[in-house]
Amino acid sequence: MRDLRIAPAVPRPVSLSPPARADDARRPGRRWPVPLLVAVLLAHMAFAMVTTAVQQTPTIDEPVYVGAAAEYVHEHRLRHNPEHPPLGKLVIGAGVALADPHVDPAFTGDQGRLGRHLLYESGNDPWRLMLGARLPVIALTLSFGLVVFAFARELAGPVAGLAALALYCFSPDVIAHGSLATLDVPAAGFVLTSAWLLWRARRRPRRYVPLAGLALGAALATKMSTLPAVPVLAVLAAVSVWRASAGGRRLLRAVAGAGVVALAAVAVVWVTYLMVDPRLRWTPEQHVPVVHGLRGLLVGLLPFPEAYRDGMRVQFGLENRPWQGFLFGRLYDGSLWYYLPAALLVKTPLGMLTLWAGGAAAVVAVRRLRPTAPYVLAAPVVLLAAATQGARDLGTRYAVYLPLFLAVAAGCLLVARRRWVSVGVALLAAFAAVSSVRAFPYYLPYSNEAFGGPARTREWLHDSNVDWGQDLGRLSDRLRERYRGERVWLVYKGSGVPAYYGIEAADPRRVPVDEVRGLLAVSDSAAAKATGRLAELIGSSRPVDDVGHSITLYRR
Repeated sequence: MRDLRIAPAVPRPVSLSPPARADDARRPGRRWPVPLLVAVLLAHMAFAMVTTAVQQTPTIDEPVYVGAAAEYVHEHRLRHNPEHPPLGKLVIGAGVALADPHVDPAFTGDQGRLGRHLLYESGNDPWRLMLGARLPVIALTLSFGLVVFAFARELAGPVAGLAALALYCFSPDVIAHGSLATLDVPAAGFVLTSAWLLWRARRRPRRYVPLAGLALGAALATKMSTLPAVPVLAVLAAVSVWRASAGGRRLLRAVAGAGVVALAAVAVVWVTYLMVDPRLRWTPEQHVPVVHGLRGLLVGLLPFPEAYRDGMRVQFGLENRPWQGFLFGRLYDGSLWYYLPAALLVKTPLGMLTLWAGGAAAVVAVRRLRPTAPYVLAAPVVLLAAATQGARDLGTRYAVYLPLFLAVAAGCLLVARRRWVSVGVALLAAFAAVSSVRAFPYYLPYSNEAFGGPARTREWLHDSNVDWGQDLGRLSDRLRERYRGERVWLVYKGSGVPAYYGIEAADPRRVPVDEVRGLLAVSDSAAAKATGRLAELIGSSRPVDDVGHSITLYRR
């Protein structure tokens, strides 16, 4: 009798292996809404990202990646931007190749100048070229939505998969950075894919352990900041193989599983560099610092090409530079360990935050879900801990893996088959969706209602949280529509070239304050860090307009 009482309490979708499809096959009328809803959610996300990509001018980092991508595709050489491995830029390069830009092989200069030269000085159309570079990242971001759905579905059923996908598709951070030719979302998506494949490896390790290693290698070949996830995912590979094995050789098989993941990841990194240049010629354009101590030893031991190791040295050099941060209206030197958690409180919809917290708690506290906790939470926790130790407090993009993993965790709340839980999840997800849609198409400067929405984000944060140089085109349109013929002064923080967009403006910091009369346009990131003459100019001016919630117009 005791067994008969307990057995019905274990719902099929939360078994430790992918759920069987027999029940679904008996109910064909209930299957079609799920793929339809998946398609609707992804279509919404695609529309939001493509619209954003079409309207935004190049952000600060994008010209660097686009320039390096063009160099990889057209010249097959490794020279610029060693601090990031090539895979993400090869993805961007696929779109660059379709745009068929003119590339100047004789150009000499740093990586920043390379991108601007390609976009503005080589006879190319920067609008067309940037859209081409962004489209492959958009496609990859959409494909990671399918991973989010599949992961949550296998843990807690199809409704949980839809809930997780909805949170992913309405995440302002994912939409904002998934629509740019940058590396943050691709790297995060590959880590998630590796964790999901390792979960599946609990049932079929021979198929999924090597695939998980390939996904981990793709992450490492996209951003070096994913390196802290390697030991986590290697241990998970061992756990999955142990769980799937039987007999006296379980330990040996588990160790072999971890080794397969590590070897596959290393192989992907090498293949990526060989795809750019089969001869692996490495002639860095920029200075590569010497790294001493434990860091230097670890870099030397990495089983990767010399270009990768030099990229690590450049990253450590950047960590040693003095940086300024801006949090809750305070400008400070250095970094704060709590910066990313605090910034996420501002940049994440309130309903989404609630579901994230509830989902993480459920995965840890509910006995039937505890086996899933390491696969869902371990990698993002370790990556977040590593990111909080960094020297650059520049944006929540450094933690963009959280919306992916925690969306899966939030979907697991639906393992509780109670109406009030389902209603609560639906209402909170709807609240998050409405908050996200209201920000359209200004996802980069998004903040939730508790902090005043996108129009007030600049009061709390700066840089890629608010103003990453994305609104130069919108500024041009605004000046032409409302302020035609007026004298314009501009302090722009970005990689775009104002003159290309028809903006004729002078720098007010180069003339006496009394000579600055007319319209003063200031990037909000520059205003957040304003000192000296710029602070005096802003303080003695009257704000009259706002462009994209990232550039403020003042009247003097």
